[in-house]
Amino acid sequence: MKTIIYYKSDLYTANLLNPIDISINIHEEGVNAWNTPKMKITAVKSGDWTGDVNMGSSVNFNNITFNPHSHSTHTECIGHINKTKESINDELDQFFFISKLITIKPEKHNNDDVITLDSLKAEINENDGIDTLIIRTTPNDSSKKNINYSNTNPIYILDSAARYLNEINIKHLLIDLPSIDKEIDDGLIKAHKSFWGYPNKCRNGCTITELIYVPNNIKDGLYLLNLQFMPFNNDASPSRPVLFKLSKEN
Repeated sequence: MKTIIYYKSDLYTANLLNPIDISINIHEEGVNAWNTPKMKITAVKSGDWTGDVNMGSSVNFNNITFNPHSHSTHTECIGHINKTKESINDELDQFFFISKLITIKPEKHNNDDVITLDSLKAEINENDGIDTLIIRTTPNDSSKKNINYSNTNPIYILDSAARYLNEINIKHLLIDLPSIDKEIDDGLIKAHKSFWGYPNKCRNGCTITELIYVPNNIKDGLYLLNLQFMPFNNDASPSRPVLFKLSKEN
């Protein structure tokens, strides 16, 4: 099943039967961050009844306790940092984007591993005209799908780099880190604020998706992105970004 896409006067096709899922699935031994308890899936109990087929029930009927920021690939909106607490379900109403995947090796900054302005500029061609950027960091292996990032001071984006993404109108940023900001930064969250233009020039409708995983066999370049998420009325929701390879037609 192919779809035809016109982008910047060029013609591309994408096969919708060949999706590339870059989300991390949610399970009890999966990814974690921010010192939150592990996510839990527990059968509902009501009197003598337990919602578990193995315990005599006709159905499995579970409660799920989790935090989207800690336990899953998630997409967040400006409500994550704003007093008005906008909902991702209201902020994002389009779900297909032309996106660019880039791979960045972090640099050292004050003993931290960071994504710098120069490293972004080296990978981004402003003439591409994209508004959706996917960042894969190195080293990159499947341990990213179940790592506990708590108290590890993961890679983050410098404020100047996040401000640059705002300036070139990147509206949707996807990255394989638990946060674009430093784990412990005294609540400054500079990169989030710079990306969203908070508080003076807030960019409503722009999103940040964190905790993705892009395998090494997926090449850098342009992709059609389908950004799916659960319709929670919350600042963030578990999400499932799916890529489709774009083939340029002559």
